[in-house]
Amino acid sequence: MNVPKTWIFDLDGVIVETAQFHYKSWKRLAHSLDIPFDESHNEALKGVSRSKSLNIILELDDREVSEKEFQRLMDKKNGWYQNYIAELTPDDILDGIPEFLDTLKERGAKLAIGSSSKNAQYILDYLQLTETFDAIIDGTKVKNTKPDPEVFLKGAQAVGEDPEDCVVFEDAESGVEAANRANMLCVGVGSEEILGDADLVIDSFVDMSPEDLLEKLS
Repeated sequence: MNVPKTWIFDLDGVIVETAQFHYKSWKRLAHSLDIPFDESHNEALKGVSRSKSLNIILELDDREVSEKEFQRLMDKKNGWYQNYIAELTPDDILDGIPEFLDTLKERGAKLAIGSSSKNAQYILDYLQLTETFDAIIDGTKVKNTKPDPEVFLKGAQAVGEDPEDCVVFEDAESGVEAANRANMLCVGVGSEEILGDADLVIDSFVDMSPEDLLEKLS
């Protein structure tokens, strides 16, 4: 197996865990509309765009709103979410990630973010990781969300590499599908049951070196 030249990381669930902030924000919005919403409903929102998530919530109550009100509700949710993520610090980076990224940088690898989030830049700034990455492709730079491969293909393009020379790290089923459609190696981070279509699934980056990972992939 050729050693990947570019390593592309999803953000939420791979580098930092902000899912609880999304959940708290969507729950707060749903309850403001008198729509019941709990963790079981939240499962349907994982890896889904903001507009599609709001549609899912409104459908729970067969609720219809005007286009203007729809945008207002999305902005309201995002405002709450941004308040939550503003509390992030480098201490919130998931275990093993700093060492893994540092090792890759020392070896001259190119690093990119491939995230559907429109708040990715804010999060990276709070984590003090912005300068670590050679390219940041997020929801503000793509038209199509995962499982469309656009975000990963643009990541490869941004650093001047071919898709087959890239490896993607993902924690969501839709992200794994996007990586596969981009013709990139894919490492799932989390549950084998959910991420089984990845080339390899790992629990976390703790005590995981790039060499260890490449050996498992080969």
